[in-house]
Amino acid sequence: MNFDRFVAIDWTGAVGERHRAIAVAEAGASGPPRLVRAGHRWSRAEVFALVATARDAGERALFGIDMCFGLPFADAGTYFPGDPDSPSDARSLWQEVETAAATDPHHAAHSYVEHRRRHFWLGAGDGPRADRARLRVVEQADKARGNTPSSMFVLLGAAQCGKASLSGMRLLAELENVQVWPMDPRPEQGPLLVEIYCRLFAQLGGARGKLRSRAALDTALLKLGSPPCGDTVPEHFDDHIGDALISAAGMRVVATDPLTWAPPGLTPAIAATEGWTFGLA
Repeated sequence: MNFDRFVAIDWTGAVGERHRAIAVAEAGASGPPRLVRAGHRWSRAEVFALVATARDAGERALFGIDMCFGLPFADAGTYFPGDPDSPSDARSLWQEVETAAATDPHHAAHSYVEHRRRHFWLGAGDGPRADRARLRVVEQADKARGNTPSSMFVLLGAAQCGKASLSGMRLLAELENVQVWPMDPRPEQGPLLVEIYCRLFAQLGGARGKLRSRAALDTALLKLGSPPCGDTVPEHFDDHIGDALISAAGMRVVATDPLTWAPPGLTPAIAATEGWTFGLA
């Protein structure tokens, strides 16, 4: 299926209802990407309402969200070694996160961390960080490319992605009748939700570091074959805005590559348990 719209969502697991760190951008089949509701402070629930609206309208839209859809599984044959009740696949994991964190406001997931506390690293008191810094297969592939991916089990530091991903899993559990790749195949009609890593698209555009200026963003967009944003964006902006805009354009590019949908290393078992980062082939 060809997509008519590519929507990129920079995500957060921070406490609170509305967040400056959430940004949403979209790109059509052609033309420059644009911000969705520029200046708006999004809630997590509002973002997923966008996906639900596209589902109800049967839109051919590709939604990418900057979070991980699964935890490491392949390295140990389980998410939580030593726990007999460890979930068997990603969807069971999402439901467990939702059940354990159901009383956390605004789709936070702090209670889930307490539920599986011994598997997460929150500081020096938990012993050596490396002992818990497990990586998924896709993160191991990214590391082999020279990057430094963060472990979902390490929940301390600016680069950590675990809290955001756990909060997103609550919403994945709630979002009904929407295909999620690679757990599901591409649909014939309706939206598809994929996991993205915004830095990947910035790298494809030749950018080093965060995109915080119109000049840097437009240079990266041109390298991706996209028209520049020009004066539709300010001269300077938060990196969350740059992440969302470059990702919307980047998703449009990599979606046309057959290797994106069948990357080396993605087996049916990995798809069902760990998931995969869209565009990392």
